[in-house]
Amino acid sequence: MREIVLDTETTGFDPESGDRIVEIGAVELIGHMATGKTYHQYINPERSMPTEAFQVHGLGDEFLRDKPKFAEVGRDFIEFIGDSKLIIHNAAFDIKFLNAELKWMNLPLIPWEQALDTLAIARKRFPGSPASLDALCRRFGIDNTSRTLHGALLDSEILAEVYLELIGGRQPDFGLSSQPDRSAGAHGSEWAPKPRPNPLPPRITKAEAAAHTEFVDKLGDGAVWKTL
Repeated sequence: MREIVLDTETTGFDPESGDRIVEIGAVELIGHMATGKTYHQYINPERSMPTEAFQVHGLGDEFLRDKPKFAEVGRDFIEFIGDSKLIIHNAAFDIKFLNAELKWMNLPLIPWEQALDTLAIARKRFPGSPASLDALCRRFGIDNTSRTLHGALLDSEILAEVYLELIGGRQPDFGLSSQPDRSAGAHGSEWAPKPRPNPLPPRITKAEAAAHTEFVDKLGDGAVWKTL
């Protein structure tokens, strides 16, 4: 099963008001394990960076000026994620921005059901507790000391660890859903115990065996013991 842990950084909160994506980071998981394959792209938002947004991620106008526009990288991004499940913290925010950018390119939008929201999972598991990425790192003992500013790729890598903890670790179902191993030597339906090379010694004495025989004889010819 392929999953993509995803994060974006933007110029603000509302693409319909002119805000744009300035960074995308994504980490590939196969079977809940990171493969080492990632997607990372800084993007020229074609507008100035508000001070409030700069204080969050530190991506300024000068740094982003020579980066590609979303229209130049959008197809590569869509090709990378494919139809894999998207693991996102506060998915509504990122999907809203991604679909706005895709709509402006006249590309198909990402279905809402393709995204899995770890924020919603955390709030359901720990009702009333803080559910930010930093709070979840503290809860699960995940090192996020390098996260001095928000960064899409770094946050995706951290979120991948948080996600695995939220679903129960690297083996969330403890292997109970997998089929039993039928390979040679495994205990499948074809397995049978091998006979002992040497029979076990008797555990009763000769006197006990003689007393048992005498008792059975007294029961007559119909005694069940005589049929064994």
